Amino acid sequence: MTTIPEEGYLLRIFIGESDKMAGKPLYEWLVTQAKSRGMAGATVLRGMMGFGAHTKIIHTFKIERLSEDLPIVIEMVDSKDKVEDFLAFAESKIKRGILATTEKVQVRVYRGGEVKR
Repeated sequence: MTTIPEEGYLLRIFIGESDKMAGKPLYEWLVTQAKSRGMAGATVLRGMMGFGAHTKIIHTFKIERLSEDLPIVIEMVDSKDKVEDFLAFAESKIKRGILATTEKVQVRVYRGGEVKR
């Protein structure tokens, strides 16, 4: 069973929805890599509006027009060492279009459960 120390770290990675790695969406690649490297978990959030360093226009979701490059945020919480190791790995592979932040967090509850079928 995976555990996280009470003093954990939050890794937040900001990318664009159209960013790719190894022929798949970058967010999917990041989550797959996080799982294979033993991270405690990852969540992908799709933004409604945003811009970044390489953005020429503000990307937004509109009823009449669906943007193809909305902002994506991937969040992961684990120990400081695991977060730093994963960030170093991801940073070495992704050459542009990424913003990553870390912050200390207090892990209050982290428990899995049996999947009922």
